[in-house]
Amino acid sequence: MDDDAHVLEFRLPDLGEGLADAELVSWSVGVGDTVELNQTIAEVETAKAVVALPSPFAGRVEELLVEPGQTVPVGEPLIRVRVAAAPESDGRTAVLVGYGPEEETVSRRRAAPVQPRSEGARAAATPAARKLAKELGIDLWFVAGSGPDGAVTVEDVRGAVPVSPPGTPAKVSGNAVVETSVAENRGAGVIRPAAREERTPITGVRKRTAAAMTASARQIPQASAFVTVDVTASMELLDHLRSTASFAELTLTPLALVAKATLAAIAEYPGVNAFWDEAAQEIVTRHYVNLGIAVATDRGLLVPNLKEAQSLSLRELCREIGWLAETARSGKATPVDLRGGTFTLTNVGVFGVDVGVPLVNPGESAILCLGAIRRRPWVVRDELAVRWVTTLGLSFDHRLIDGELAARFLATVGELLEDPLTLLGRA
Repeated sequence: MDDDAHVLEFRLPDLGEGLADAELVSWSVGVGDTVELNQTIAEVETAKAVVALPSPFAGRVEELLVEPGQTVPVGEPLIRVRVAAAPESDGRTAVLVGYGPEEETVSRRRAAPVQPRSEGARAAATPAARKLAKELGIDLWFVAGSGPDGAVTVEDVRGAVPVSPPGTPAKVSGNAVVETSVAENRGAGVIRPAAREERTPITGVRKRTAAAMTASARQIPQASAFVTVDVTASMELLDHLRSTASFAELTLTPLALVAKATLAAIAEYPGVNAFWDEAAQEIVTRHYVNLGIAVATDRGLLVPNLKEAQSLSLRELCREIGWLAETARSGKATPVDLRGGTFTLTNVGVFGVDVGVPLVNPGESAILCLGAIRRRPWVVRDELAVRWVTTLGLSFDHRLIDGELAARFLATVGELLEDPLTLLGRA
């Protein structure tokens, strides 16, 4: 660097939607590395979404100011970079990956295959991952990397199992047996030590989910109501629609029909699409529905939402729910996708559970739970028959939703699923 070189700090930018902080997931660069404009230098997680941060200038990394797992307020410095001269505009600006045009972030959870070791070569890994691996005695060559270009991240190291170097005799330590040969481990798979307990840092999605659910339990007086429904007509309708050209390329599930019934019932009972504004001492009723869909992912439970869902047809709901779920599972959901929900649907039936009592998401007033749809004995016109039956559960904020409103709303959803042709007539 010449005499004009000087050090600039990159501070955590405002990631939008009023977010106040973010948790550093991993660094993609280390001290001494040369970085280019818009090169990804780190991944941060906020509002349950992972966002790649680009460098706003080119130069050499002087200092990393934050450790992975640390929560950083917006505006706090993350990294110091030595640049050759004052940055000049060339028409390009740093663009957050996932927010800019045509740029796509590499999921840190897409595992890359372990590459064979070359003599004298060094495994690709983030500085923090390399440091942690050294502390734990883990050989990075035998850890699958899920970072950019297959680089090993801190998360990869934490999930790895130590492997003994080739030729090392078997060791017994406490109640764990360590493998004797790396070659044997490759062929037969690594046997994990039998630990009496395991400690996992509370970070990322789990940390934010815990905070939201704790706030829900402490601040919202919650009650629940249930209805068991004969959904045979709904299942028959779904079978019919799947054979039509309109739904031929879509995965049509019962959840899409439940979503349509829920939106129709909300239009009739808008009081369930509200929230309690404690600071203003007001009940805020929304006349739009951002429908949250609870999605189980490898990172934990995410609840992205369909904006203005009340305007969507059944076919559009089917397509958007599928897209939203895939986006969440692939780690590409943005903070915008995950914020602003007004009413939530969750489906425990896919796990074989008959009914659930979920907690209401803060900022909403109710959540509807779909249980397993099973063949059961049912009385139809005074005759016993075998029908498709499910149980719907509604958890609600009792400060603004009385039992009567909850019951009427839930009964309406049930009636629409019992006779779905009336539901389609509303669309």
